[in-house]
Amino acid sequence: MKSRRQFLIGSGLGITALAAAGLPQDARSAPPGTRPGIQLYTINEAMRADPKGSLQRLRKTGFLEVESAGFGALSAKQFRGLLDDAGLSCPSAHVQFDVDNLDRAFADAHALGATYAVSGMMRSLVLGSKAPKDALGTGISLDEAKGTAALANRIGESARRAGLQFTYHNHNFEFADTGGGAIGYDVLLRETDPQLVKFEIDCGWMIFAGHDPVAYFKKYPHRFPMIHVKDFLPPASSGPMRGAELGRGSVDYKPIFAAALEAGLQHYFVEQEGPFARMSPLEAAQVDYDYLRAIGRA
Repeated sequence: MKSRRQFLIGSGLGITALAAAGLPQDARSAPPGTRPGIQLYTINEAMRADPKGSLQRLRKTGFLEVESAGFGALSAKQFRGLLDDAGLSCPSAHVQFDVDNLDRAFADAHALGATYAVSGMMRSLVLGSKAPKDALGTGISLDEAKGTAALANRIGESARRAGLQFTYHNHNFEFADTGGGAIGYDVLLRETDPQLVKFEIDCGWMIFAGHDPVAYFKKYPHRFPMIHVKDFLPPASSGPMRGAELGRGSVDYKPIFAAALEAGLQHYFVEQEGPFARMSPLEAAQVDYDYLRAIGRA
């Protein structure tokens, strides 16, 4: 698997396969937004080394859904087989969009049963060779925000025709002031069609960019069917942000979940950024799941 910033391909699995996997009835019929999920980028190295074993371990931990971050050397069909074997559902597909051949990404999503086709990052699609080398260190401009919104609407229309829902995932750079107090993320929300473009809030990146997910859920209900549940250690005086296991960082997710569910949350996915200095990513996934269970979300 390539890193998230280079290549994001998703996957999906239907409820019928979950029933065949023998999951408890209450797990299969759980209300939207209550099935514990994990973004597979969190265990990227483990997935490269042993995708089958890693998926099975996630299911044993207690996760019911995943959001994939690449197929590695596998095809979409092969990856779907591993999900089936593990008894995992993958309703959201982070895909690599080629604006000249969107059908390729949509075909992978359909092959795996995904409902949501998600963009991990669109800067290179919008800016081409002018995209900043440090994708997370340069704030979005007004022109880029407007261009991103226009492209998102275009992809969203194609996704709808393909029977999918296009969804935009944020990092931190979208929260730059584009001038006159206009925040780039707000421009994206205003200038995209609510039916064509949904948003997946990465709560960790949003919070550490200085903004509150709860406020967005209240202002834009039903625009956020999915969230990333991510935490960071308190920011150091310099250097990159440092990922933390849930409950061991700075974010209280109880009010975030409450607001997200009220606003129409359908799925959530734990995601952790590195470095994993204290434990392995799979061990961190267990800590993350234990936190979700402690706050009543697993």
